Amino acid sequence: MEIHSLEQLRSGNFKNVKKIKISAALTEFPKELFEFTETLELLDLSNNLLKSLPDEMVQFKKLKILFFSDNQFTEFPLILGQCAQLSMVGFKANNINFIPEQAFPETLQWLILTNNQIERLPSSIGKCVPLQKVALAGNNLKSLPDEMVNCKNLELLRISANQFTELPQWLLEMPRLAWLAYSGNPCTYENSISKKLPLVNWNTVSLMEQLGEGASGVISKAHLKENNFGTDKEFIAVKVFKGEVTSDGYPEDEMKISAEIPKHKNLVTVLGKIYDHPENKDGLIFELIPPAYKNLGMSPSFATCSRDTFKEGTTFTFSAILKILKSIASACIQLHLNGIMHGDLYAHNILIDDKANTLFGDFGAATPYDLSKHTSKLLERIEVRAFGYLIDDLLNHLHSKDKNSKSITKLMDLKNICLLEEVLLRPDFNHIVRYLEEIH
Repeated sequence: MEIHSLEQLRSGNFKNVKKIKISAALTEFPKELFEFTETLELLDLSNNLLKSLPDEMVQFKKLKILFFSDNQFTEFPLILGQCAQLSMVGFKANNINFIPEQAFPETLQWLILTNNQIERLPSSIGKCVPLQKVALAGNNLKSLPDEMVNCKNLELLRISANQFTELPQWLLEMPRLAWLAYSGNPCTYENSISKKLPLVNWNTVSLMEQLGEGASGVISKAHLKENNFGTDKEFIAVKVFKGEVTSDGYPEDEMKISAEIPKHKNLVTVLGKIYDHPENKDGLIFELIPPAYKNLGMSPSFATCSRDTFKEGTTFTFSAILKILKSIASACIQLHLNGIMHGDLYAHNILIDDKANTLFGDFGAATPYDLSKHTSKLLERIEVRAFGYLIDDLLNHLHSKDKNSKSITKLMDLKNICLLEEVLLRPDFNHIVRYLEEIH
């Protein structure tokens, strides 16, 4: 049972409600919500005008997921620290500049504070042992509290578009960290970013059908009227950015890093950058991917948190799994040889066709790094852990006819060493490719 409007909420016709989502220019927390303190599990009051929450929030005994994105909070509500079941909290795009100590519930698993004005996190975040996924892009953070080293379950961290002058050593040694993005900070290594994408006038691009939409932009098929930037492709794909800070960071950083993406048969090819858009929006032009290619997986759900999901009934043959893994590992070698951490190595960012031909894309979370520094080995091996999760996901969907293959043991061994919690004990992608080549 779900409620989606104030009218439904006030009707009194609903019992045992688990989910409520209301966007109605609310300036006060609706008192009618307290009729569901025994059953409510998800509350989404995003896109309203709220500035505070009542202390009575603690009455919601089963509340697990809470969204207040695009409201007017300037302070993270202290009362939420006392909500005993909260596991996911989102205050994206508010005006939050202060978070009190003890404001985060110790049950917290997924925290979204993208696009605020936060200058520091409370040291009490170190008590959030289950914390697994944290989105902090687009704030004014200069550091992370050392107490976060206690958040040993942290797997995904987005700190792009902040004010970090360096990353703490303990962060790069976190045992389960697999997805890290930190572009758009003073510490981001940009000396290697020198390439410029060819410019394409928007007036030479004719949009066709929409192909997809992500956090940062809309991707459409398009007809290119003038092939004047080194391609003979008549049809291309265009990504027009929404122009706002996303969980990955600034669009301008994605465009910078896209110019540095090396040519590789398993990497999506970036062709150019648009200019003269009528709404002054930025955009990228890509080589059009044949329609036979489909997403390998789907984005994580509330339940899986940091792990991808797959359509029910999805299976892969062992030979297909091996081909996909060889392709992605080969692409990652090229990225890291160029000092680029993808930051979002997930099945949902991988495309395959029915022959397991593979393309890896979406560079929104990519970060350039200095290959000459000792931290470069740590950064690559953080990504190796994400590769280990990919192996695990694919093996979990192995076709039943292949489950007795002796080669599966070798692939499981590779997964296990990629997932080692001691970061530097994991192999690099060169070793992974050589290992995969020996499996048949």
